[in-house]
Amino acid sequence: MLQMPRTTLRCQEKLLDLHQPVVMGILNVTPDSFYDGGRYVTQDAVLRQAEKMLNEGAAMLDVGGMSSRPGAAIISVEEETNRVVPVIEWLSTAFPEAVISIDTVHAAVAKAAVAAGAAIINDISAGRMDTALYETVAELGVPYILMHMQGTPGTMQQNPIYADVVQEVLDFFIAEVGRLRALGVQDIVLDPGFGFGKTVTHNYQLLSHLHIFQMLDLPILAGLSRKSMICRPLGIPPTEALNGTTALHMVALQQGARILRVHDVREAVEVVRLWQELAPHIPRFSYFNVSTPQS
Repeated sequence: MLQMPRTTLRCQEKLLDLHQPVVMGILNVTPDSFYDGGRYVTQDAVLRQAEKMLNEGAAMLDVGGMSSRPGAAIISVEEETNRVVPVIEWLSTAFPEAVISIDTVHAAVAKAAVAAGAAIINDISAGRMDTALYETVAELGVPYILMHMQGTPGTMQQNPIYADVVQEVLDFFIAEVGRLRALGVQDIVLDPGFGFGKTVTHNYQLLSHLHIFQMLDLPILAGLSRKSMICRPLGIPPTEALNGTTALHMVALQQGARILRVHDVREAVEVVRLWQELAPHIPRFSYFNVSTPQS
């Protein structure tokens, strides 16, 4: 029988409890994100949206200053820092009890963001875009969200190929967790990277076998909100993908996800509450099975 993953993250002076699944609210301060680009660029808009998400039950706010949509370019450290540091300072002042995550691939941005009040580093690149990032995470002593991506945002959707996507992502996590542990990083969250160098089929293979990653005894984050794995099968734009997002959030929770990273906090919190009613009645073996899909 697999162990349940560890259920706390030490976020600076705060302790984040993951005994029950929690919701991370996405706060993009970019002009070009795939769904909400340009909405939250003024202090008033940022604080209104943050207050809304916290009131709706978000346990974390994930601040991003660079779009990672397919085809997006990597921006400079200076430009990203100028976007995110004032936002984190605003949030830390207005909501001192909030747990703030910085979504970045740059070590210098991560360091500046933590100095401004961020308490988690969320990195889509697994340290591959900045070789100093892992060492910086270890130095800062904050939780780290480790995500799998094939390629870069600029190339990842050109022709992603896997022999066995579940096994390859698992092997990646095992190797990278080992590297992080060797540096002294203790609090690690696993993110399989839905939509990052995966076809729709790859994404659903990962989602249906998400439970396998629990063998690493680390919390799992599911970032499914309004993504193309919902929009393409249904033939809809991201603006119409909330219902599909909600459906897949329930699957992710049944598969062992402890963090849902979302644009729509209230709806995700409702899914968590309903899952809490359902979970005691689900046989544990139904989502702790460790078989992998056939190639």
